[in-house]
Amino acid sequence: MDLQVTEQGRLQVTSSGAEPLVLHPIWLRERLPDAAVLDPRTGQRLEEAAETPTDLRVTAAELDGTITFSDGFATRLPAAWLAGAIIGEPAHGGHVHWDGTLDHAAFPAADLADLRRDPATLGRLLDGLDAYGFAVVRGVPLDMDGGLEFADLIGPIRRTNWGGVADVKAIPNAYDLTMTPRHLEPHSDNPYREPVPGYILLHCLTNDADGGDSTLVDGFHAAAILRRDNPAAFETLVTTDVTFRYHDETAFLENHGPLIECNGAGEVVQIRYSNRTEMIGRLPVERLEAYYAARAAFWRLIAPSSPLTLQFRLQPGELLMMDNYRLLHGRTGYTLATGSRHMRQCYLDRDSVGSRRRLLQPACLLQPA
Repeated sequence: MDLQVTEQGRLQVTSSGAEPLVLHPIWLRERLPDAAVLDPRTGQRLEEAAETPTDLRVTAAELDGTITFSDGFATRLPAAWLAGAIIGEPAHGGHVHWDGTLDHAAFPAADLADLRRDPATLGRLLDGLDAYGFAVVRGVPLDMDGGLEFADLIGPIRRTNWGGVADVKAIPNAYDLTMTPRHLEPHSDNPYREPVPGYILLHCLTNDADGGDSTLVDGFHAAAILRRDNPAAFETLVTTDVTFRYHDETAFLENHGPLIECNGAGEVVQIRYSNRTEMIGRLPVERLEAYYAARAAFWRLIAPSSPLTLQFRLQPGELLMMDNYRLLHGRTGYTLATGSRHMRQCYLDRDSVGSRRRLLQPACLLQPA
């Protein structure tokens, strides 16, 4: 690996078979694996980055990897650190877009017993969850809190006004359509909360009623199709804030955001779709007309009759984990004349799941405790 200093005082890194990479001196300085810059134990920065001279330059680069900055600071850059921490660092995991033809054999899935026994198996399941947006865990105990035996392998559950683990079954005088035998259109959960729960865990106890199949739609895939085929509608849904509200005797919850949210790089990072709780504000009529048309175009992509919809039946002892920022989930209607349908549900926050997944990466598992 070859290091050179450019005329502008930047560090140019060249490795075999790769294009030269030019690094800004301040960007480089803030990441240096030097005990004077980053605490060796915590990895947290010791220097106050905002006090770094904005005209900082790299003034020299030696064959052994030693570089010197214009303020006199010098350090040696290990070749492995350059390759791994800078050049070889992936931006994020790859998302696999799918539709209603996804084969059940391709579902990310594992048995709870294997997840308990082998952390690497849990890591692979969470990698599959990141790629596909959902995963299935089998062999979960058929008791009321059986789903917690899997949740506890990842982190604490998110408590809401409905408690920690809630029943999903038909009840008299239901306070939410989820608690009726009615079909549920594709939706994301709780967009009226701040933050929105990141992951849903749905544990099946019984499911022998007539109907009640689970439905899933890859919202990121639907958004990509909308962006390709109807860019004006996509832009409308990205730039129009919507109010989501839930109100009952014990809670008044409200949050705001677009149906499709993108990050600064233009990548879709969250889908909010909840027909039961969405209420757009009184915008100018032209903007409302554009919004209603765009929402209808997106609905046609995610509707139960759409080829993007995946339908399957969750069996007793199975747990479905879903990315609530990506997937839209629902169910077919069911009747209790011939059986029952009882699920238990809880939530996990995104940071807990993301932290556990990263700690279970092979590089972390190989590190000594």
